[in-house]
Amino acid sequence: MNYDYDIIVIGAGASGMTAALYALRGGKSVLIIEKETIGGQISFSPRVENFPTIKEISGQDLSDRLFDQIMEQGVQFELETVMGIEKLEEKGFKVTTDYHTYTAKAVIIAAGVKHRHLGLPRESEFIGKGVYYCALCDGAFYENQEVTLIGDGNSALQYALYLSNICSKVTVVTLFNYFAGEPMLVNRLKERANVEIIMGYASTAFLGEDKFEGIAFKETYGDKTMEIRSKAVFVAIGQIPDNKKFENLVDLDKQGFIVAGEDTLTKTEGIYVAGDCRTKTVRQLTTAVGDGANAATAACNYIDRNF
Repeated sequence: MNYDYDIIVIGAGASGMTAALYALRGGKSVLIIEKETIGGQISFSPRVENFPTIKEISGQDLSDRLFDQIMEQGVQFELETVMGIEKLEEKGFKVTTDYHTYTAKAVIIAAGVKHRHLGLPRESEFIGKGVYYCALCDGAFYENQEVTLIGDGNSALQYALYLSNICSKVTVVTLFNYFAGEPMLVNRLKERANVEIIMGYASTAFLGEDKFEGIAFKETYGDKTMEIRSKAVFVAIGQIPDNKKFENLVDLDKQGFIVAGEDTLTKTEGIYVAGDCRTKTVRQLTTAVGDGANAATAACNYIDRNF
Protein backbone atom coordinates (compact mmCIF):
# COMPACT_ATOMS: atom_id res chain seq x y z
CA MET A 1 0.00 0.00 0.00
CA ASN A 2 1.15 3.53 -0.75
CA TYR A 3 0.85 5.82 2.24
CA ASP A 4 0.62 9.60 2.07
CA TYR A 5 3.21 9.93 4.83
CA ASP A 6 5.38 7.82 7.08
CA ILE A 7 4.24 9.68 10.20
CA ILE A 8 1.40 12.07 10.93
CA VAL A 9 1.80 14.28 13.99
CA ILE A 10 -1.38 15.73 15.46
CA GLY A 11 -0.55 19.05 17.09
CA ALA A 12 2.12 21.69 16.47
CA GLY A 13 3.07 22.39 20.06
CA ALA A 14 6.55 21.88 21.46
CA SER A 15 6.12 18.11 21.71
CA GLY A 16 4.60 17.75 18.24
CA MET A 17 7.22 19.87 16.51
CA THR A 18 10.06 18.08 18.37
CA ALA A 19 8.58 14.76 17.27
CA ALA A 20 8.51 16.01 13.69
CA LEU A 21 12.13 17.17 13.94
CA TYR A 22 13.37 13.80 15.17
CA ALA A 23 11.29 11.88 12.63
CA LEU A 24 12.53 14.03 9.75
CA ARG A 25 16.12 13.57 10.85
CA GLY A 26 15.36 9.84 10.92
CA GLY A 27 14.60 9.98 7.23
CA LYS A 28 10.80 9.81 7.51
CA SER A 29 8.20 11.89 5.69
CA VAL A 30 6.09 13.85 8.18
CA LEU A 31 2.81 15.76 8.14
CA ILE A 32 1.86 17.97 11.08
CA ILE A 33 -1.82 18.80 11.47
CA GLU A 34 -2.62 21.74 13.76
CA LYS A 35 -6.07 23.21 14.38
CA GLU A 36 -5.19 26.55 16.00
CA THR A 37 -1.82 27.86 17.12
CA ILE A 38 1.72 26.95 16.16
CA GLY A 39 3.54 26.39 19.42
CA GLY A 40 0.52 25.41 21.49
CA GLN A 41 0.27 26.65 25.08
CA ILE A 42 3.89 27.82 25.26
CA SER A 43 3.32 30.33 22.47
CA PHE A 44 1.16 32.37 24.87
CA SER A 45 3.85 32.59 27.54
CA PRO A 46 5.37 36.10 27.64
CA ARG A 47 8.64 34.84 29.12
CA VAL A 48 10.34 31.41 29.20
CA GLU A 49 13.29 31.20 31.59
CA ASN A 50 13.54 27.48 32.37
CA PHE A 51 14.61 26.05 29.02
CA PRO A 52 18.26 24.88 29.02
CA THR A 53 20.81 27.12 27.24
CA ILE A 54 18.31 29.99 26.82
CA LYS A 55 18.27 32.52 29.66
CA GLU A 56 15.11 34.23 28.49
CA ILE A 57 12.86 34.03 25.44
CA SER A 58 9.20 34.62 24.70
CA GLY A 59 7.12 31.53 24.05
CA GLN A 60 6.17 32.89 20.65
CA ASP A 61 9.80 33.36 19.60
CA LEU A 62 10.72 29.89 20.77
CA SER A 63 7.78 28.40 18.85
CA ASP A 64 8.70 30.32 15.71
CA ARG A 65 12.29 29.07 15.88
CA LEU A 66 11.18 25.47 16.22
CA PHE A 67 8.70 25.81 13.38
CA ASP A 68 11.33 27.34 11.10
CA GLN A 69 13.67 24.49 11.98
CA ILE A 70 11.23 21.74 10.97
CA MET A 71 10.17 23.62 7.84
CA GLU A 72 13.80 23.66 6.73
CA GLN A 73 13.91 19.91 7.35
CA GLY A 74 10.97 19.40 4.96
CA VAL A 75 7.92 18.93 7.17
CA GLN A 76 4.49 19.23 5.57
CA PHE A 77 1.97 21.34 7.48
CA GLU A 78 -1.82 21.63 7.36
CA LEU A 79 -4.01 23.94 9.43
CA GLU A 80 -6.99 21.63 9.94
CA THR A 81 -8.94 20.00 12.77
CA VAL A 82 -8.49 16.26 13.25
CA MET A 83 -11.84 14.52 13.65
CA GLY A 84 -10.57 10.98 14.29
CA ILE A 85 -8.13 8.17 13.56
CA GLU A 86 -8.99 4.76 12.08
CA LYS A 87 -6.84 1.67 11.91
CA LEU A 88 -6.58 0.33 8.36
CA GLU A 89 -7.28 -3.32 7.57
CA GLU A 90 -3.70 -3.51 6.43
CA LYS A 91 -0.99 -1.85 8.48
CA GLY A 92 -1.20 1.87 9.05
CA PHE A 93 -3.84 4.45 9.86
CA LYS A 94 -6.28 6.89 8.30
CA VAL A 95 -6.52 10.35 9.84
CA THR A 96 -9.66 12.32 9.00
CA THR A 97 -9.83 16.10 9.34
CA ASP A 98 -12.56 18.64 8.69
CA TYR A 99 -11.21 18.99 5.13
CA HIS A 100 -9.25 15.90 4.07
CA THR A 101 -8.25 12.32 4.79
CA TYR A 102 -4.61 11.24 5.08
CA THR A 103 -2.90 7.88 5.54
CA ALA A 104 0.27 7.12 7.45
CA LYS A 105 2.29 4.21 8.78
CA ALA A 106 2.32 5.67 12.31
CA VAL A 107 0.61 8.50 14.19
CA ILE A 108 1.87 10.66 17.06
CA ILE A 109 -0.86 12.37 19.07
CA ALA A 110 0.45 15.63 20.52
CA ALA A 111 -2.89 17.38 20.77
CA GLY A 112 -2.12 19.32 23.94
CA VAL A 113 -4.84 20.72 26.16
CA LYS A 114 -7.37 23.55 26.20
CA HIS A 115 -8.15 26.20 28.81
CA ARG A 116 -10.24 25.15 31.78
CA HIS A 117 -13.31 27.35 32.37
CA LEU A 118 -14.74 28.44 35.71
CA GLY A 119 -18.02 26.68 35.00
CA LEU A 120 -20.18 29.58 36.18
CA PRO A 121 -23.53 30.60 34.69
CA ARG A 122 -23.26 33.01 31.74
CA GLU A 123 -19.55 32.32 31.29
CA SER A 124 -19.92 31.62 27.58
CA GLU A 125 -21.96 34.82 27.25
CA PHE A 126 -19.06 36.94 28.55
CA ILE A 127 -16.18 35.21 26.75
CA GLY A 128 -14.40 37.89 24.75
CA LYS A 129 -16.54 40.53 26.44
CA GLY A 130 -14.83 40.69 29.81
CA VAL A 131 -13.86 37.05 30.38
CA TYR A 132 -10.57 35.86 28.88
CA TYR A 133 -8.18 32.92 29.18
CA CYS A 134 -5.04 34.38 27.57
CA ALA A 135 -3.61 37.57 29.03
CA LEU A 136 -0.98 37.81 26.32
CA CYS A 137 -3.67 37.71 23.65
CA ASP A 138 -6.18 40.10 25.19
CA GLY A 139 -4.50 42.02 27.99
CA ALA A 140 -3.63 44.98 25.76
CA PHE A 141 -7.34 45.80 25.45
CA TYR A 142 -7.29 46.83 29.12
CA GLU A 143 -4.32 49.16 29.24
CA ASN A 144 -4.47 51.50 32.25
CA GLN A 145 -7.58 49.75 33.57
CA GLU A 146 -8.28 47.51 36.56
CA VAL A 147 -8.50 43.75 35.94
CA THR A 148 -8.85 40.55 37.95
CA LEU A 149 -6.85 37.36 37.49
CA ILE A 150 -7.91 33.97 38.88
CA GLY A 151 -5.29 31.24 39.29
CA ASP A 152 -2.24 30.16 41.28
CA GLY A 153 0.12 28.28 38.93
CA ASN A 154 3.00 29.40 36.73
CA SER A 155 0.73 30.50 33.89
CA ALA A 156 -1.34 32.60 36.28
CA LEU A 157 1.76 34.18 37.77
CA GLN A 158 3.23 35.00 34.38
CA TYR A 159 -0.08 36.43 33.20
CA ALA A 160 -0.34 38.57 36.34
CA LEU A 161 3.19 39.92 35.85
CA TYR A 162 2.44 40.73 32.23
CA LEU A 163 -0.84 42.47 33.10
CA SER A 164 0.82 44.49 35.87
CA ASN A 165 2.99 46.12 33.19
CA ILE A 166 0.01 47.50 31.28
CA CYS A 167 -2.96 47.68 33.67
CA SER A 168 -3.45 50.22 36.43
CA LYS A 169 -4.25 47.45 38.95
CA VAL A 170 -4.30 43.66 38.93
CA THR A 171 -6.18 41.76 41.63
CA VAL A 172 -5.00 38.15 41.84
CA VAL A 173 -7.38 35.67 43.50
CA THR A 174 -6.35 32.11 44.38
CA LEU A 175 -8.63 29.22 45.35
CA PHE A 176 -6.34 28.07 48.18
CA ASN A 177 -4.08 29.90 50.61
CA TYR A 178 -0.92 29.36 48.58
CA PHE A 179 0.59 29.64 45.11
CA ALA A 180 1.41 26.47 43.19
CA GLY A 181 3.87 28.23 40.87
CA GLU A 182 7.59 28.88 41.10
CA PRO A 183 8.71 30.91 44.17
CA MET A 184 10.76 33.21 41.93
CA LEU A 185 7.61 34.26 40.06
CA VAL A 186 5.68 34.65 43.32
CA ASN A 187 8.35 36.96 44.73
CA ARG A 188 8.35 39.08 41.59
CA LEU A 189 4.59 39.44 41.75
CA LYS A 190 4.65 40.48 45.41
CA GLU A 191 7.06 43.27 44.52
CA ARG A 192 4.60 44.91 42.13
CA ALA A 193 2.92 47.91 43.75
CA ASN A 194 -0.17 47.69 41.53
CA VAL A 195 -0.87 44.03 42.34
CA GLU A 196 -3.24 42.94 45.13
CA ILE A 197 -3.25 39.27 46.13
CA ILE A 198 -6.32 37.71 47.76
CA MET A 199 -6.05 34.05 48.75
CA GLY A 200 -8.57 31.37 49.59
CA TYR A 201 -11.63 32.43 47.60
CA ALA A 202 -13.72 30.59 44.98
CA SER A 203 -15.60 32.39 42.22
CA THR A 204 -19.38 32.11 42.46
CA ALA A 205 -20.99 34.41 39.91
CA PHE A 206 -20.43 37.09 37.32
CA LEU A 207 -21.58 40.62 38.05
CA GLY A 208 -23.45 42.75 35.56
CA GLU A 209 -26.61 42.37 33.54
CA ASP A 210 -25.99 43.38 29.95
CA LYS A 211 -22.19 43.54 30.28
CA PHE A 212 -19.41 42.17 32.46
CA GLU A 213 -18.88 44.30 35.56
CA GLY A 214 -16.93 42.02 37.87
CA ILE A 215 -17.07 38.74 39.72
CA ALA A 216 -18.36 37.49 43.09
CA PHE A 217 -16.42 35.17 45.42
CA LYS A 218 -16.90 33.10 48.56
CA GLU A 219 -14.26 31.89 50.97
CA THR A 220 -13.04 28.41 50.04
CA TYR A 221 -13.07 27.26 53.65
CA GLY A 222 -15.38 29.82 55.20
CA ASP A 223 -18.53 31.86 54.76
CA LYS A 224 -17.19 35.31 53.88
CA THR A 225 -18.16 36.69 50.49
CA MET A 226 -16.82 39.54 48.40
CA GLU A 227 -17.26 41.23 45.05
CA ILE A 228 -14.48 42.54 42.84
CA ARG A 229 -15.48 45.14 40.29
CA SER A 230 -13.15 45.29 37.31
CA LYS A 231 -13.16 45.72 33.56
CA ALA A 232 -12.11 42.13 32.85
CA VAL A 233 -11.21 38.81 34.44
CA PHE A 234 -8.43 36.57 33.15
CA VAL A 235 -8.86 32.90 34.06
CA ALA A 236 -5.74 30.74 34.43
CA ILE A 237 -6.84 27.67 36.37
CA GLY A 238 -5.27 24.95 34.27
CA GLN A 239 -6.05 23.02 31.14
CA ILE A 240 -8.06 19.98 30.14
CA PRO A 241 -7.41 17.46 27.35
CA ASP A 242 -9.54 16.96 24.25
CA ASN A 243 -8.85 13.29 23.54
CA LYS A 244 -12.29 11.69 23.30
CA LYS A 245 -12.04 11.53 19.51
CA PHE A 246 -9.12 9.10 19.90
CA GLU A 247 -10.65 6.71 22.45
CA ASN A 248 -11.25 4.02 19.82
CA LEU A 249 -7.49 3.45 19.70
CA VAL A 250 -6.17 4.65 23.09
CA ASP A 251 -7.13 4.35 26.74
CA LEU A 252 -8.16 7.50 28.63
CA ASP A 253 -7.94 8.08 32.37
CA LYS A 254 -10.73 9.65 34.42
CA GLN A 255 -9.58 13.16 33.50
CA GLY A 256 -9.44 12.35 29.80
CA PHE A 257 -5.66 12.11 29.42
CA ILE A 258 -4.26 9.39 27.16
CA VAL A 259 -2.75 6.59 29.22
CA ALA A 260 0.95 6.28 28.35
CA GLY A 261 4.28 6.32 30.16
CA GLU A 262 7.62 7.92 29.35
CA ASP A 263 7.96 5.52 26.41
CA THR A 264 4.89 7.28 24.86
CA LEU A 265 3.39 3.90 23.85
CA THR A 266 -0.39 3.48 23.73
CA LYS A 267 -2.42 0.28 23.62
CA THR A 268 -2.40 0.40 19.80
CA GLU A 269 0.88 -0.43 18.10
CA GLY A 270 1.84 2.41 15.79
CA ILE A 271 0.03 5.09 17.83
CA TYR A 272 2.14 7.23 20.16
CA VAL A 273 1.34 10.17 22.43
CA ALA A 274 3.49 13.11 23.46
CA GLY A 275 3.15 16.21 25.61
CA ASP A 276 0.47 17.55 27.90
CA CYS A 277 -2.31 15.32 26.53
CA ARG A 278 -0.84 12.16 28.09
CA THR A 279 -0.83 10.98 31.71
CA LYS A 280 2.21 12.49 33.41
CA THR A 281 3.28 14.20 36.61
CA VAL A 282 5.23 17.15 35.19
CA ARG A 283 3.81 19.20 32.32
CA GLN A 284 6.61 21.54 31.33
CA LEU A 285 8.31 22.62 28.12
CA THR A 286 11.28 20.37 28.79
CA THR A 287 9.14 17.29 29.38
CA ALA A 288 7.13 18.08 26.24
CA VAL A 289 10.18 18.10 24.00
CA GLY A 290 11.42 14.94 25.72
CA ASP A 291 8.13 13.23 24.92
CA GLY A 292 8.42 14.37 21.30
CA ALA A 293 11.87 12.83 20.96
CA ASN A 294 10.74 9.56 22.57
CA ALA A 295 7.60 9.30 20.45
CA ALA A 296 9.41 9.98 17.18
CA THR A 297 12.17 7.49 17.97
CA ALA A 298 9.61 4.83 18.84
CA ALA A 299 7.58 5.54 15.70
CA CYS A 300 10.65 5.39 13.46
CA ASN A 301 11.72 2.08 15.02
CA TYR A 302 8.19 0.71 14.55
CA ILE A 303 8.17 1.67 10.85
CA ASP A 304 11.64 0.22 10.26
CA ARG A 305 10.54 -3.09 11.78
CA ASN A 306 7.20 -3.41 10.04
CA PHE A 307 7.35 -1.73 6.63
